[in-house]
Amino acid sequence: MLGANNNQGSTVESDLLHTEKILSDRKTFFLDLKQNSRGMVVKITEDVSGNRDTIMVPAEVLGDFIAALTDIKATADDNE
Repeated sequence: MLGANNNQGSTVESDLLHTEKILSDRKTFFLDLKQNSRGMVVKITEDVSGNRDTIMVPAEVLGDFIAALTDIKATADDNE
């Protein structure tokens, strides 16, 4: 939640560097690039009717993550 206080007394908003939102049928995906004490992470959240699941991807493995998704997309495209 943007603007909510975290344990350090600052706002959660202060560590948000970039955000994207993707709508798909009844799902909404949020991709947030954040900075924390250990570095940058991408927080990927899936929201389905108010139920949320989240994963955190360290920025240093984003290239590998994107390459894997690109391979998966190519396979999906080939099978359409």
